[in-house]
Amino acid sequence: MNTKSGCNVATARRRYAAGVVGPDASLRLAAAFAHVRRERFLPPPPWTIYRGGDTLVTSDPESLYQDALIAISIDKGVNNGQPSLHAQWLSAIEPQPGERVLHVGCGGGYYTAILAALVGPRGRVMAYEIEPDVAALAKSGLAGLANVEVHGGSGAAGPFPPVDVIYVNAAARAPERAWVGALAPGGRLIFPWRYGGGGEVATLIARSQDPQRLRFAALTMGGVNFISMRDDSEPKAPASDYARALRVRELVLRQDRAPDALCIADFDWAWFSA
Repeated sequence: MNTKSGCNVATARRRYAAGVVGPDASLRLAAAFAHVRRERFLPPPPWTIYRGGDTLVTSDPESLYQDALIAISIDKGVNNGQPSLHAQWLSAIEPQPGERVLHVGCGGGYYTAILAALVGPRGRVMAYEIEPDVAALAKSGLAGLANVEVHGGSGAAGPFPPVDVIYVNAAARAPERAWVGALAPGGRLIFPWRYGGGGEVATLIARSQDPQRLRFAALTMGGVNFISMRDDSEPKAPASDYARALRVRELVLRQDRAPDALCIADFDWAWFSA
């Protein structure tokens, strides 16, 4: 790439970052999107870009810097993710410098790199990707980041060390017990919850700051569409619907309280309460 083209791509990346994070996002988040090169976490060109109902095949890296999906594996239905959606999620969980992150379903590693930029050199990101060829792409793209480790395999079963942020990019029928168990005091988990009937909602779970109490606030934030987890451990999809799913306000451990009239979805070890 010549210098002029490189300048054009850098300008496009800064413009894209400002657009996808929006005016109310933190400066750190905007800077992370402006810094991380999206093309580094994709297969070699030509790239297939999906925006609305249109498909564009291109080898121009400037074209990557728009709020659009980019194919990683067309056959497997894996893409690079909608940047504006991820910007909303990252704003919701607010990774801080020095925090520890678990990234499940990291794909090609693009949002792993953004998470790594947000937690900085004192932080740590553990990334999991179950598709071997996609995990290899992530390992290649993330190889220069000292605060990232990539694991080829399941990000569902654990056990995991204590973490402050869990960022899940594959739809699950329940929050995995291993995820919730890994949350340090004040930790946050965000994942696409497949609540039943094929629908999904973005779901945020936050552990209380008190190290002596396992209390978990929860919030559902609107419909999303993610690839499903291959090794989802919950045996059944909970009976619910979109309107009920949006009423979730707490994750309650069964050891603390049995499901009551406010139960939205009942899992083997915990339940969502309104």
